[in-house]
Amino acid sequence: MTEMERIHDQMKRAFQGPAWHGPAVLEALDGVSPAHATARPIGAAHTIAEITRHVAAWKRFVARRLAEGKSFEVSDAMDWPAVGPIDEQAWRSFLAELSASHEELLRAVAAAPAHRLDEPLVPQGNTGYIQLHGVVQHDLYHAGQIVLLKKALP
Repeated sequence: MTEMERIHDQMKRAFQGPAWHGPAVLEALDGVSPAHATARPIGAAHTIAEITRHVAAWKRFVARRLAEGKSFEVSDAMDWPAVGPIDEQAWRSFLAELSASHEELLRAVAAAPAHRLDEPLVPQGNTGYIQLHGVVQHDLYHAGQIVLLKKALP
């Protein structure tokens, strides 16, 4: 198995499971309703819906960096896309956006040549290796946050 194949596998495990540590992103999101997704049980912490959109955004950013190698500014609005009141349809669209961004990233990883691991993905940026492993770490970090937010719900 190549390093790119190993990274691809770890991305799938962190996102959909099985992850050895506990729940992957989709497992953590299982059973979350629109009301739960927008609840703020821990003060000023981000909501589950905000985290979901943030994770989707960063998957797309890294996929784009890997595929295009172009630098672009990530605004606060892009980093943490706005979430207002949502209904079931909106929540399903957020989850679909998350899954689509994950598939986009997996396709970019599968298509990327191995030398991209050793090169910065954007000028003066981190190498592909650091950014791709960073996506795995990012998924698991936010999966943990989602689990804690679910536990804090009334």
